[in-house]
Amino acid sequence: MELKGQVVMVTGGARGIGRAIADKFAEKGADLVIADVSLQSAEEAARELSQKGARAKAVNLDVSKAPEVTGVFDQVMKEFGRIDVLVNNAGITRDGLLLRMKEEDWDLVLSINLKGVFLCSKEAVKMMVKQRYGRIINIASVVAFMGNPGQANYSASKAGIIGLTKTTAREYANRGITVNAVAPGFISTAMTDALSENIKQEMLKSIPIGKFGSVADVANAVTFFAEPGNGYITGQVIHVNGGMYM
Repeated sequence: MELKGQVVMVTGGARGIGRAIADKFAEKGADLVIADVSLQSAEEAARELSQKGARAKAVNLDVSKAPEVTGVFDQVMKEFGRIDVLVNNAGITRDGLLLRMKEEDWDLVLSINLKGVFLCSKEAVKMMVKQRYGRIINIASVVAFMGNPGQANYSASKAGIIGLTKTTAREYANRGITVNAVAPGFISTAMTDALSENIKQEMLKSIPIGKFGSVADVANAVTFFAEPGNGYITGQVIHVNGGMYM
């Protein structure tokens, strides 16, 4: 229960990696705010966490819309009085080769994946500066470092998160705020489960450990950064990819 009494917000926290992160924080005793574009899914996640004994609240949030972001953080402040940890996990893909990629698909991915991190971090920092304490953990990706055909928009957004992470870490380190990132590789999710066996085998060839990662692997790295005893680590990236990128 290392995080008992701390307030943690996870964006995109209703499903997949985000949900696993929320579950792990709940195990460690934190109070959870599950922010998701699907309120129904967020409410279901919050209800299940509450049944396990955690204090959990669901909020509807499109991270790309500044008024919504401000409103949600104001709501959290009124109800919880503070925010100790922000996990910027919300993200989407709209894949396509560069020459065929639609401008609106570029704009949408950058708006949610990168602008969303900016907007949420800005609001969180306002609270954390007053507390003189905070942890921000951003979910990047191995493709930020390696690139990936068909994902120019996604790769650019995740690479941007790395630069934003390091800059924010430098700006607020002297206020007791750490800012770090976790960069997952191929993680077993509903999306990867739907791939054909041939594609899976080709993907596995690039992973020295020889298997896909789990959502729990990512959650463990995120909560490591959040623990109070790790406050001397900032501006760093943990790669959770089975050796795919070193």
